[in-house]
Amino acid sequence: MNLIDRLIEKLRKHPKRIVFTDGDDARILQAARQIVSLGMGAPLLIGDRSRIKDKAAKLDLTTKGMRIIEPERSSEIDPFIEDLRGIERFSQKDSDELRALALDPNTFATLMLKRNQAEAIISGATAKASSALRPLFQIIGTQDNVEVASSLMILDMEAKKVGIDGALFMGDCGVIPDPNSSQLADIALNVARLANHLTNALPKVAMLSFTTHGNEKHAAVAKVKEATRIAKDKAQSMAFDIEIEGDIQVDAALDLATAMTKEIDQSPVAGSANVLIFPDLNSGNIASKLVQILAGANNYGQIIMGLKRPAAEISRGAGAHDILGAAAIIGCQAIDHNLLYHQESS
Repeated sequence: MNLIDRLIEKLRKHPKRIVFTDGDDARILQAARQIVSLGMGAPLLIGDRSRIKDKAAKLDLTTKGMRIIEPERSSEIDPFIEDLRGIERFSQKDSDELRALALDPNTFATLMLKRNQAEAIISGATAKASSALRPLFQIIGTQDNVEVASSLMILDMEAKKVGIDGALFMGDCGVIPDPNSSQLADIALNVARLANHLTNALPKVAMLSFTTHGNEKHAAVAKVKEATRIAKDKAQSMAFDIEIEGDIQVDAALDLATAMTKEIDQSPVAGSANVLIFPDLNSGNIASKLVQILAGANNYGQIIMGLKRPAAEISRGAGAHDILGAAAIIGCQAIDHNLLYHQESS
């Protein structure tokens, strides 16, 4: 049984309400139908009821077990406007501006999450990443112990003996363009922590670079080396059982023969990494999409790390199965909310 199948089984025992901002998207409807059929929880679809019903009929899908929510007709709009008014960045907006903002599907769904009317959120199916992420950062916010929110992508290549039973945890592939050393260390620990939680496996973290134990005089290499040092220190202070290696090239991280050639095979991470941390967004985003397209890997994410609530911002190129996998991941995060998030959002 692969990772996503195991998570689905767990979620069936503890079903959750997952709100989708793009309720009339065909892929969302197909994923939502699977969520209901598998007993994973209740999909909450934001959008025009007639459009959603028409789209479902064309797909030969029933919306039974799903809840369709039209912001324009919702009794929650006035309370949501007051919620926005109470957030400092929105406090100077007039009532018309706040109403228009509350009616936006991404904002409306985020406010549902804030009010515990849903346990997790999936956005981004039809919107640019910035539009999907902005309400999450502005309304939900980051955990107190997190320097900056980032993202996790899980590549599932069950047929290959890599990662954790074929699953590789990768960050950051979707949020921070050029993280500094401290941010990169936070990304590594956040991704490793969730990888451990979802799999119970020891995180073996590769802090990736174009060099393996390269010259620290190069700024890009120095950043990764410093991030590795910071991450190790933080992990030790947290008593987090983890292995971290960096700087290291991706072939040495995943292939033991290459690691032996580069004389780093004594590292517990070399050749057996299951968490890959990219030095910047360019490398992470390109690598994850390249593997997905060329290797046919299942690609689940972006899972947004460091927020006070479970959230995923999916790619506009995601398929229904990718969305189902993302829902399983954030649904399982919601099961263990107190353990993973430490605090309730205010």
